[in-house]
Amino acid sequence: MTGFERGLRTAKGLFLPIFAAALLTGCVVGPDYQKPLLAMPASWSGQKPAKPAKPAQLSKWWLKLRDPELNALVEEAVAGNLDVATAKAKIREARASYRQSAGTLFPSADGSASATRNKVAATTSGGVGSETYDQYQAGFDASWELDLFGANRRGVEAARYRLDASEESLRSTLLTLIGDVASNYVQARGYQTRIALARRSAASQRQTAELTRTMALAGTATAADVAKAMGQASSIEADVPTLEANYAEAVHRLSVLTGRPPAALTARLKRPTSIPMPRLPIPTGIPADILLTRPDVRMAERQYAQYTAKVGQAEAARYPSVSLTGDISTTALKLGDLGRNSTIGWSFGPTLSVPLFNAGQLRAAVDIAKAQRDQYFIAYKTAVLTALEDVENTTVSLSQERVRNGKLASSAKSYGDAARLERTLYKAGETSLLDVLDAERSLYSAEDTLLQSRVSIATNYIALNKALGGGWDGTIDSTRPEVVDVGAGPRLASSTQ
Repeated sequence: MTGFERGLRTAKGLFLPIFAAALLTGCVVGPDYQKPLLAMPASWSGQKPAKPAKPAQLSKWWLKLRDPELNALVEEAVAGNLDVATAKAKIREARASYRQSAGTLFPSADGSASATRNKVAATTSGGVGSETYDQYQAGFDASWELDLFGANRRGVEAARYRLDASEESLRSTLLTLIGDVASNYVQARGYQTRIALARRSAASQRQTAELTRTMALAGTATAADVAKAMGQASSIEADVPTLEANYAEAVHRLSVLTGRPPAALTARLKRPTSIPMPRLPIPTGIPADILLTRPDVRMAERQYAQYTAKVGQAEAARYPSVSLTGDISTTALKLGDLGRNSTIGWSFGPTLSVPLFNAGQLRAAVDIAKAQRDQYFIAYKTAVLTALEDVENTTVSLSQERVRNGKLASSAKSYGDAARLERTLYKAGETSLLDVLDAERSLYSAEDTLLQSRVSIATNYIALNKALGGGWDGTIDSTRPEVVDVGAGPRLASSTQ
């Protein structure tokens, strides 16, 4: 057995018992995380107490709008949106941080080697002599922090909670993204429908103007009547540019949400279709469900857990720390003698570090960690209350808009009947032009308001699903980086511009 092997065996004999003892005696300080129990309402304000609530149906809720183009845009947005790409990169960062933190629980080891050419000169009574020789050295260094009070373990715990929070952040981003895609799509279809209505109404107004001009030639109407009819037609046509601009903005937003240039979807969505309408009503479950379905609530809870672990990490810094270090080295004058005919040395032993005086810095660090933990606990409670408020508000808005829509539909029908009757009477000379113009203006306003109400119903439906936590429930690959490095290994350096 060589001297190097004997030294290595001796080091193992000392190292392993201490390693086992540290595993058995290690402990943690600081608070252990407990998921908070918050008082939740038993039911939503609009639910009947005697009727059991049906669970919310959140899986691919946008399919209930029954629009294939919208379904395709949602898929494309999930694949190409830049906010989603950023959230996936943050997951990769959190995973790497977790692996980095986990590495602190294990020993670290480094190997080293050197080769030197040496010259020694000596002055004697007979003159100056010199000697040149080669020296080779190889070594192995190892160290391990025993983590007696759990500082590193609390760090790993915090990193794991951070990873959980980053995954919930991705889900929250997807929830917002899908809601925005659906809302902008509904708005775009709504503007298209309102533009078509304005053009039809203006065309009808111009027909009335032409009829009035014919009657003026026959002496049964005046030039002022013709001007009034033309003016109302132009007034309705003036709404079209504003609606066109709003439509273009909605399409541009959709394009960017899918990761494309603003005008990319202009040709694709040019052909108008009807405003998507959902099947109503929808089940909303019970308030406690949002603790599980809302990703922003789950993210806030994971962040609270992360900063609870950081309190223990700060607390552990106030306690002594013990590290084990060891090294083995061999030195020879010939490369082939390393490990055999060489000088072998080794050292091994613990290092104890005790914080004696730091002017209260470590105590202050604990107080900082506790204050941060409190902030995230409050943020979690705020997220829960905000989620409850969102559901209550959108439920009321959707319910009342449905009632309003029914009244508007009845109003539009009545105004339509009135406008047709006024035109008939006007042709027969039994009513004035002002009555006709007033009836047509009222009809246009009623129909336009009805279309806006339909858009509001769809957007309130979308908002309610977002408030309940409905988002993407498919698989998202967050392992692929956006930037793939090629030839990142060792190579000759080159100048870059």
